[in-house]
Amino acid sequence: NRYIRMKKSIRKIIQHSEVSEKVIEKYLMTRVREIGGVCLKYSNSNMTGYPDRLVCFPDGKTAWVEIKSKGKKPTRQQELRHEELRAVGQNVFVVDSRVLVDCVIKSWEEAK
Repeated sequence: NRYIRMKKSIRKIIQHSEVSEKVIEKYLMTRVREIGGVCLKYSNSNMTGYPDRLVCFPDGKTAWVEIKSKGKKPTRQQELRHEELRAVGQNVFVVDSRVLVDCVIKSWEEAK
């Protein structure tokens, strides 16, 4: 019984490691670096709710990326900030998986 609980616990840790915000963020940084871009961490203690990362693509285009753990959604404050950025022509993406990170990269590639 103890062995079964331990196995389930290990499985949960492995599953979480594939969908955690930290892992997805690292994947985003790696993918952006692979295409020659820069992935900046954005933090402003005076103005909360802005996306986690500002991606600077090699051709001068940019995108803001909000990173979430699998299945998590932005807060209302974050949604308001996303709307504010989009209203001034900024690209804003919310990603909660590696697949969605790849979609951000593909979106840029298709817009070139």
